[in-house]
Amino acid sequence: MKKTVCLLFVILIFLAACESDNEEKCAFQPETSSIDIQLDFRSMEDSIPTIKTKQQLVDFFTRHPAMRDVFFHHQDYPDDSIFINELYHRFSSPSFDTLLMETKKVFGDGSALKQEFTKAFTNLRYYYPTTFKVPRIETVITGLETDLFVSDTLIIVGLDHFLGRSAKYKLNMYEYMARRYTKEFVVPSAMLLYGIDSRINRINPEDKTVLADMIAYGKAYYFAKQMLPCVPDSVFIGYTSKEISGARENQDLIWRHLVEKEVFFNTSKLVKQKYLDERPTTVEIGDQCPGRIGVWIGWQIFNKFAAQNSKGNDLPKLMRNNNPERILKDSKFRPN
Repeated sequence: MKKTVCLLFVILIFLAACESDNEEKCAFQPETSSIDIQLDFRSMEDSIPTIKTKQQLVDFFTRHPAMRDVFFHHQDYPDDSIFINELYHRFSSPSFDTLLMETKKVFGDGSALKQEFTKAFTNLRYYYPTTFKVPRIETVITGLETDLFVSDTLIIVGLDHFLGRSAKYKLNMYEYMARRYTKEFVVPSAMLLYGIDSRINRINPEDKTVLADMIAYGKAYYFAKQMLPCVPDSVFIGYTSKEISGARENQDLIWRHLVEKEVFFNTSKLVKQKYLDERPTTVEIGDQCPGRIGVWIGWQIFNKFAAQNSKGNDLPKLMRNNNPERILKDSKFRPN
């Protein structure tokens, strides 16, 4: 009986070890206890429903010109009068109050979102101590006008875009895209926009190959993961758990297809659309292969390259490398 118990114990330990090996691990987490980030976080979703006159709306947009111009697309209207009338009508609708209540249910007072932004910016300051300036963050509801705006001084979040599948007012887009619009995606999405910015992610504009785009995207995803080390890869890439498991398990098949079809050094826009653009699946590889699979492989290549060439806090150096062929070669990425 004792032998049976011991054998069972060994089996359980073995299974636990296998399960642990398959679990996604956090990226490198820097020591940031000495870094103090003071975040200017302004929850403005309550402000718009309190506007009772068109003049108040004009005054609101005068105080927030970036929100007026880049978030509500003021320039797309023939004149100011039409712009103000349209938005005043939208903000005065009872459905806008419903939207605000739904937003409150999902985001509460915004403290959790503020905390996640603070965590990401603390890590960003660790890697870029002299060049990174903490932007002001404004949250708002728009009536599904715009989702996210990111600059070096200001981030605006349209919270009503990120209410998830149970929202009464849903985005008019395909499911494989809409599933990325939940509250978990807000900060990762912002970090991806930082990661693709040319001031951080250096690229060679003369290189028009699929490989160059794969590596550029891969660097952005790697960067975002360093800012939020324990956020699952599926949140960044927007794959379902089944899709991301399949992508990991079938990297050898995906790699073989890309090599056999001579995808890497192709410069065709059509080929880029097949492997990099938004699609429900990459049917050229298989009907279960998720879209943007080239982006995923680019991320895995750069992960391997960084593991071979990084030393803790040299993220800026990695991001400055703009030689995709060298990155691929030095990564020694060859799925079995």
